[in-house]
Amino acid sequence: MTSPDHPTTVLANDLAADLEALTQARVVVVGDAMLDRYLYGAVERISPEAPIPVLRIEREVAMLGGAGNVLRNLTALGAAAELIAVIGDDVPGREVAAMAAAEAGEGCRLLIQTDRPTTIKERHIAGGQQLLRTDRESTVPVDRVTAAALLAAARAALAEPAVGALILSDYGKGVLTPDVMAALIEAARKAGRPVVVDPKGRDFAIYRGASVITPNRRELALATGLPTDDDDQVVAAGRAVADRAGIAHVLATRSEKGMTLVSAGGAEGSGGSGGAGVHHLAAAAREVFDVSGAGDTVVAVLAAALAAGCDVVRAARLANIAAGIVVGKLGTAVAYPGEILRAHHATDLLAAEAKVVDATGMRDQAARWRRAGLTVGFTNGCFDLLHPGHVSLLRQARAACDRLVVGLNSDASAHRLKGAGRPVQAEVARAAVLASLADTDLVVVFGEDTPLKLIEDLVPDVLVKGADYTAEQVVGADVVRRAGGRVLLAKLVPGHSTTGIIAKLNA
Repeated sequence: MTSPDHPTTVLANDLAADLEALTQARVVVVGDAMLDRYLYGAVERISPEAPIPVLRIEREVAMLGGAGNVLRNLTALGAAAELIAVIGDDVPGREVAAMAAAEAGEGCRLLIQTDRPTTIKERHIAGGQQLLRTDRESTVPVDRVTAAALLAAARAALAEPAVGALILSDYGKGVLTPDVMAALIEAARKAGRPVVVDPKGRDFAIYRGASVITPNRRELALATGLPTDDDDQVVAAGRAVADRAGIAHVLATRSEKGMTLVSAGGAEGSGGSGGAGVHHLAAAAREVFDVSGAGDTVVAVLAAALAAGCDVVRAARLANIAAGIVVGKLGTAVAYPGEILRAHHATDLLAAEAKVVDATGMRDQAARWRRAGLTVGFTNGCFDLLHPGHVSLLRQARAACDRLVVGLNSDASAHRLKGAGRPVQAEVARAAVLASLADTDLVVVFGEDTPLKLIEDLVPDVLVKGADYTAEQVVGADVVRRAGGRVLLAKLVPGHSTTGIIAKLNA
């Protein structure tokens, strides 16, 4: 029996490449859109009218909630998203429409039902803690005309070749009725698109035919009538749902215990401590501030990863890391690719966490450096089994600029370049070692065979490569020179190479 999977095992499947692939995903979201309003303030006294705190409101924040928060999470990942939902003919509805348009532009189809209020959730917060939540909503099913328009819009969206997945965000507010749900799942299946459902209520049979549903532990217990207190019980309940409702995969979210993925009939093979078709994903250790919206993050990352071509296990592992990030934030939050990458790399070297970034983090930091009048250099490599030749290259590169960005080939990229048995060290270890060096200011893991895209994003002042290349052979040299930068060929330290070290070890 193997131990439960830890999120760091994502690296075996190349986390950097998977995150990059999310930017090519396109996902349709259908469900209950709402307005999340946060009222922040201070509590300094108890009301003389009743034994309750008096909240002195200092600021107010509004953001998309429900299916709208799923949209936010998708766009934060860099994925293209389309939102199809229902709002009322009211001020909150217009707020939702404006924010959705800001997120997805023309990728929004918000249907207005005039006799139906827009759902609003108001949270009153003091000292980082929720004191009260008030809801204004209708749970009456949408009328036939609105339901028909919703289905027509969803079918049209699913017919677009670029669409890779459908999310059904069910908050039980009357938009996703059983008939609408069945029609949407059937349309997606006919189009060959996976369907990810954030479920609600006790009857999971209404999601029959879905690819993945993502109940939390309590929802799973209510739907099955079975206990869900330990691993074996969660697996049994998940299998009961999968078998009874004809659902391919159940991803049960379990708060501090992480997640459990159960596949119908053991479809995913052995994988974790629960037997065939079971994968237990441990939660990342972090302080929990607010779980609101975490389910939205899970379905967004899961669906985007499936749309990008990841298998369900890889998609679930990404979603698990992202969920651990958003519960550490206050309010309905999102997880960015750079945060997912840093959360993963932080498991091996916390002190160097801030140096390991994605392309967005690289651009932002480089802009800050340049505003301070600093020059930015770039070099790259696999840096497998760091040796004196690597150290010399980095030292020369850092000496030629004020700040040095190091591009690191991901595991899959290094394997393609170096062949069987390489890399010897996983990218999490290689990134951690590089980030711990004084000459390195940022480390960016990339999944392509060359760092051209990173160089185009950064446009460094100095591009550094070893002298075993000519200036004309250096990838990105033309990009740097056109911008007025220069290419530096660093002197090599003879007698040192990773290939040579491996050969000696195998001799």
